[in-house]
Amino acid sequence: MFTGIIQGIAQVVTIHKKTNFQTHIIQLPEHLMQGLTLGASVAHNGCCLTVTYIEHQQQLVSFDLMQETLKVTNLGLLTEGDYVNIERAAKFGDEIGGHAMSGHISATATVSQVNISENNHQVWFSIPPQWMKYIFAKGYIGIDGISLTIGDVEKDRFNVNLIPETLQRTNLKNRTINDVINIEIDPQTQAIVDTVERVMATK
Repeated sequence: MFTGIIQGIAQVVTIHKKTNFQTHIIQLPEHLMQGLTLGASVAHNGCCLTVTYIEHQQQLVSFDLMQETLKVTNLGLLTEGDYVNIERAAKFGDEIGGHAMSGHISATATVSQVNISENNHQVWFSIPPQWMKYIFAKGYIGIDGISLTIGDVEKDRFNVNLIPETLQRTNLKNRTINDVINIEIDPQTQAIVDTVERVMATK
């Protein structure tokens, strides 16, 4: 489980591509290396990946990405030098500062508009229409692994408003129009909507 509170960003230093498979190596900040072991879960842009190799001296950590991961997330679009949002798996007793997240990406969205003013940084996202039924103003959503509150909702898009702390700690500050973003729908919202739909369908 993850909380959507990004602990740092990490640079992708090497990508090994094979047919329908990819290994990428990231350089983790020193504080995120502490206690890291093979088999540990680490979220990259909100997608849960498993540690497959650790090179402690240079703080390099390897992860394998299967075909399904490459297909449904933005991780297959990464190039060497890109930065990803990182969160280590939550431990029992940790403070849940965001909301409970699984690390399983629901869909991808695209950045459709960025509005920057003196005191606000607002980003609009366009998402496939079948997912809009789970998008509610003031609801939770995971965006590249970041737990955020939904702002305005329109027919096929929604926005979030980013505080300076979020911009400083994550890669969202560099996102521009047409960038592809990982989305994790709040599981409680999805469960409620799907249950109501099933009940209504039987009446």
